[in-house]
Amino acid sequence: MDAIYVGIDVSKERLDVHVRPSGEAFVVARDGKGLEDLVDRLRTASATLIAVEATGGFETIVAAALAGAGLPLVVVNPAQVRHFAQALGKRAKTDPIDAGVIARFIEAVRPALRPVPDEQARLLAELVARRRQIIEMIVAERQREKRAANVRVRKSLTRIIKTLEKELPEVDGEIDTLVRGSPVWREKEDLLVSFPGIGNTLARTLLAEMPELGTLSRREIASLAGLAPFTRQSGRWRGKSMIGGGRAPLRAALFMAALSAIRCNPILKRFYRRLLSAGKAKMVALIAVARKILTILNAMLRDRKQWQPA
Repeated sequence: MDAIYVGIDVSKERLDVHVRPSGEAFVVARDGKGLEDLVDRLRTASATLIAVEATGGFETIVAAALAGAGLPLVVVNPAQVRHFAQALGKRAKTDPIDAGVIARFIEAVRPALRPVPDEQARLLAELVARRRQIIEMIVAERQREKRAANVRVRKSLTRIIKTLEKELPEVDGEIDTLVRGSPVWREKEDLLVSFPGIGNTLARTLLAEMPELGTLSRREIASLAGLAPFTRQSGRWRGKSMIGGGRAPLRAALFMAALSAIRCNPILKRFYRRLLSAGKAKMVALIAVARKILTILNAMLRDRKQWQPA
């Protein structure tokens, strides 16, 4: 029997579905009844692989319903799908066309299945993201406060800053309760913070932003964080290797950890200096340190062993 690939384009009120290779297309409502109908039809079709795009939240309920029904679901990167559409010459963009492109994309690429985060994991990710947003707002308001000339404006900014600073420990408390209340997360956090330069905040960011930590190879985990350099060359031309993509908030957090590690972690401090002595630029060396930190943390969780300097 031929493999069956299903692409689903998610919008606020409806789901456009395209099935390959038959070319069947249909629409269901994005509500409880529509999701029940969708699950029944996909079970009957015996789909080999089903895909939805990560659309900033609308896909969450769809992914939860399909994964909960035991269907083979992947959540794909919309940028990759759009590049694939451009390669196919699909310049038009409508919901039915997008569903067809998603189906063709997974048929060609066949991305690996990954478990969909459960409710607790999604809550942790949202809390960590909210903490990051509050800090960004505090920084932005303080910058505005420095530039404000009007007394009333400065008072308004001060009130907002105090409110945000009051909210931050509340969110921290919720994150702490969630992590320390889970035996699995508690064990992982204790392993991560044994590494010099990794505090509770970064450990919890890693738990939320990269639940795959400890289950992938060092190359896969570096690529997931956007820390794996990719080569640029053509014929005799050799360009500089670059990093990009991946999970930007996590990459930023690991970069800050690298700045801390080259001061307080003797092994990484020597590693960083050795790279500088070899003629590497400071930024290149720091990125290498961040990648090495991630590799070490991945091995620590994989082997369930605390940091050992030896």
